[in-house]
Amino acid sequence: MLLFNAFENGRFGNANLQYPIAASPSPSPANSGATLRQTILGLKFTGPNLPGGGKASGTFYMDFWGGTQSPSNNLFRIRTATIDLTWKDTTVSVGQDKPIVAPREPVTLAQVGLSPLTGAGNLWLWQPQARVEQRFHFGEASGVRAQLGVYETAESYPINGPAEYASSLERARPAYEGRFEFFHGSDKRRFEVAPGFSLSTSHVAGTSAASRLVTLDWLARPVSFLEFTGAFFHGDNAAGLGALRQSFTVLGSGAVLPVHTNGGWGQISFFATPRLSFHLYGGEESDHSLGFVSGNVSRNLTYAGNMMYKLAPNVLAAFEVAQNRTDYVVLGQRLNNHYDLALGYLF
Repeated sequence: MLLFNAFENGRFGNANLQYPIAASPSPSPANSGATLRQTILGLKFTGPNLPGGGKASGTFYMDFWGGTQSPSNNLFRIRTATIDLTWKDTTVSVGQDKPIVAPREPVTLAQVGLSPLTGAGNLWLWQPQARVEQRFHFGEASGVRAQLGVYETAESYPINGPAEYASSLERARPAYEGRFEFFHGSDKRRFEVAPGFSLSTSHVAGTSAASRLVTLDWLARPVSFLEFTGAFFHGDNAAGLGALRQSFTVLGSGAVLPVHTNGGWGQISFFATPRLSFHLYGGEESDHSLGFVSGNVSRNLTYAGNMMYKLAPNVLAAFEVAQNRTDYVVLGQRLNNHYDLALGYLF
């Protein structure tokens, strides 16, 4: 997809960002601009047959989100990539993708370089992982997809506590994840619900901080023109999967307190015609820790609405309006409005 975005942010949007994931605690000049950085290039291939009637396939997607905001300093970057070994009811996959427990996300052309609702209910980090999927069928239209795997967390965030502990943080840890999707229906009328879990441990200050999350995601399509999707997570220490960069607090004594977190998002999509669709979505993450100080985020809420129109089968135009509402400890709430006009060419 060749994607062009023209955008505008308010005074709390951070003058250096195209799409802020949270309102900035301090005002700055409003900023606007245009970019092609969110263009995506992908390769998709089908490999040879495998023993037992299986098939090998893979995908590799890249964009230009690395580097800086300058049009002359946009660097190539791997987004997602997978190698899939697929049999009738079993798939083994390795690669780089979203967490196993968070495969869904809202529909938008405004925020593509990062997943939409990053820091506002969507666990999204594209990280190395390996997973196994087993499919069970209960008739022609119902079944279960069971997924188990190992996901590499990204423990790269500021330490909330004494600076001398920053170098002690282990930068990556394995997370053991599972997701179990129950589905019923066809493409025109379909229902899916998937509980999941993620278990990991962060190592810092010579001790550890547990990461324990339970998740739920869903899709409800009662009629072909209306769809409701979303996800929810609850637990402790979620930053390594793509939540707000607040994983734990290190006290002066060296004790570590995991940040308790709740987050989730939902989207309603209305497909008015084969060419025209409307999408309303919003998400929130609420964090709590006894060690939070001034400047920590206690709540981050983002909501948005967009309209998409197919000018041609492979040409999309979209307009989106969004707002961040971010609550800071001591500092209070900050608001930022974001406007985006996008034109995408699919090839």
